[in-house]
Amino acid sequence: MDAFKDRLAQRAADTSRPALAHQCRGRELEPQEADFASVLMEVYDAVRHDYDAVATALTERGFAAPVSGRTDWTADLVHDELVAINAALDAAYAEHGYGA
Repeated sequence: MDAFKDRLAQRAADTSRPALAHQCRGRELEPQEADFASVLMEVYDAVRHDYDAVATALTERGFAAPVSGRTDWTADLVHDELVAINAALDAAYAEHGYGA
């Protein structure tokens, strides 16, 4: 147990790694990604997880997709944007690792 605590202390003291609020991310969210997450939470609360309804709500709001910049949302675009963001976060995690 002490070895684990020592390793955690070493990690915490390593200033060469960026400090993140979420250990599972290799980087912070870009502002557009954070905005997308916020608006999705609002939309999901109103329309649940029906991608067609989510797409309609995003289009009605004129919300610009964080990756493509499109505002003509479809269910496929919702999916594609989420996949692209997830891939970018996975790549950052692969580069920077746990607790980057």
